[in-house]
Amino acid sequence: MENLNSKGPLLAGVFAAIGASVCCVGPLVLLALGIGGAWVGNLTALEPYRPIFIGVALLAFGLAYRRLYQVRAACVPGAACATPAIAQRQRILFWVIVVLALCLLLVPTVAPLFL
Repeated sequence: MENLNSKGPLLAGVFAAIGASVCCVGPLVLLALGIGGAWVGNLTALEPYRPIFIGVALLAFGLAYRRLYQVRAACVPGAACATPAIAQRQRILFWVIVVLALCLLLVPTVAPLFL
């Protein structure tokens, strides 16, 4: 198992964040792209599951954080985990994705303030 392999939890967190915001952000994005129809209103049916998606996203980001920062296992020389530049890139990518996902999660909460 690779020491710095956090792709699984990171991808799970991204998909859960998208799932949590699809009820509110999805119709807006589709309408902005010029895609409309009665079926767009059906996306709000996912709103009761929003807290579950948020919990899964936060759990997945927590696991990715743990793998990137806290788990320090022995690494074979020449492997990707032994290169500090690769670890630094993975950490930067992690924080960029976390910030974008948190923005997605906060849109439904903050959007009514602008109406």
